[in-house]
Amino acid sequence: MSIYISTGITIYFSVLAFLFGTVMGSFLNCMAYRIAHGQDWTKGRSHCPDCGHPLGFLDLFPIFSWLFLGGKCRYCGKKISPRYPLTELFFGLVTLACLLRFDLTVLCLRNFIFICCLFTLSLVDLESYIIPNGCLVVAAVAWAVTEPFLFEGWPDLGLHIFAAVLYGGGIMAVSLIMDRVLKKESLGGGDVKLFAVVGLYFGLIGGLFAMIIACVLGLVISLAARRNKIPFGPAIAAACLVMVFFGQGLVSWYTGLF
Repeated sequence: MSIYISTGITIYFSVLAFLFGTVMGSFLNCMAYRIAHGQDWTKGRSHCPDCGHPLGFLDLFPIFSWLFLGGKCRYCGKKISPRYPLTELFFGLVTLACLLRFDLTVLCLRNFIFICCLFTLSLVDLESYIIPNGCLVVAAVAWAVTEPFLFEGWPDLGLHIFAAVLYGGGIMAVSLIMDRVLKKESLGGGDVKLFAVVGLYFGLIGGLFAMIIACVLGLVISLAARRNKIPFGPAIAAACLVMVFFGQGLVSWYTGLF
């Protein structure tokens, strides 16, 4: 089935995708907050980060609850960070874009799961400078489980696995050398493992594009933030998002040069 059968079907699925995306954005945001603060994200109800009061039904509508409550907790009156509605809106739009770009396909499902993992690890890395292994494992498993449905031949499969080993191992080697030269940690282990997942998803050329984009974004963020230490995970995740939506065109353009 395709969402492009008719205009009505397209609109219907687009609305559903956006609403579902805002709900997922709220859930992933909550999960990331708990992971970053060492809490168990699988247990307990959502609660106010200031007073700890469990949130009720009226507090849990993505975007709208924050707007209707004036950006404040209904119980203690303290301000709630605009991070919540902004991340919900962002993920709703990304979910909608994923559906419109890839239709109701296995590739859409794979990319959506990958985007969920990138979104979560970015939020965690921003707060704690840690990339959760669970996000990387889920992304790798999603790729492996969906690969039989998207199989393009053994050579292509081999190249993607080789790219994962090459980029993961290569970045690790460079990181170890830079650690010795700079006398401090240059790149976290989570970033290294994330680059391995990047190779798995995008292959040799696509992975290279993602790496270049991530480095450029990381440099820009570092200069803008004027800090010695910045989390690299969000820059890698943003580069992956670019590659998810525009990578095929970039790779085709590059290979067409030869």
